[in-house]
Amino acid sequence: MAYQLTNGILTVDIAKPGEGYRETRFEWNGLITDITLLDGGHSFCTSENPTQGQGGGMGLCHEFGIKEAIGYQDTKPGEQFPKLGVGLLTRTDEGPYLFYKDYPVQPFKVEIVRESPEEMIFRTLPEECGGYAALLEKKISIDGQRLSIEYSLHNTGQKKLSTEEYCHNFLNINGYSMGPDYRLEFPVNLQPEADDNKTLQELMFDAGKVIWGKIPEREFYFRTGGYDGTREPYLWELSHLPSGAGVREISRLEVSYAAVWGRRYVVSPEIFYRVEAEPGECIKWTRTYEFFSENTK
Repeated sequence: MAYQLTNGILTVDIAKPGEGYRETRFEWNGLITDITLLDGGHSFCTSENPTQGQGGGMGLCHEFGIKEAIGYQDTKPGEQFPKLGVGLLTRTDEGPYLFYKDYPVQPFKVEIVRESPEEMIFRTLPEECGGYAALLEKKISIDGQRLSIEYSLHNTGQKKLSTEEYCHNFLNINGYSMGPDYRLEFPVNLQPEADDNKTLQELMFDAGKVIWGKIPEREFYFRTGGYDGTREPYLWELSHLPSGAGVREISRLEVSYAAVWGRRYVVSPEIFYRVEAEPGECIKWTRTYEFFSENTK
């Protein structure tokens, strides 16, 4: 644990950039590794591969460009392309970009500002690559039971930045496995789709609810269409019925699409947000999470 935010209600642990996670998929800066609601001692984060030690994502991991990295198609093997929040990656072959591949990386420089015990800023400095460059600022703060992650993306290059951002929320509550004790709810009717129907077999759906009939034995995954999250009270809500603890994302975002991935020890509701910034343009958006228990609703 390198940094911690605390306000007597929540504690939020944040890794030092490049420590604990050094792969090239998720952002290195402002990686939230654990969150605790002090009333009841409820914890909410886990790892992508908790039995394998280091490696893979953990907690709240943000990624830009899961489908296609910025500038990748314009590079040749041996040339660099930018991965927002990570650095300049080197294309290694003629094949397509693969989000799960670990590319050679030249990390971006980052400035870290500790504003108060409840707030800190990670400022990723621009570095030109193929006409692309960006100043990416990420402010993490807590207020009561809420955690906010505010993004400011300033396109300092000559080419338009067009990508998508999401958070791979690696969650469980108090370490309990997924199963009938959990409920995952969305504010809209779900229309689940998957490339492999086997990833849907252990899930049940009731309008906007995802239900587990038993502890899942295999990986599960589905995606569903977008919706106007600015008009909804929350984007998703996960609750653990026996403990009464839960978390909801109350970000005010236009959702391009949503997905859910998980295994027996983790569930990750993912909200995808489209990011478009012309040269010289600065755009901002915020993700907000609210943590609760029976005593704090």
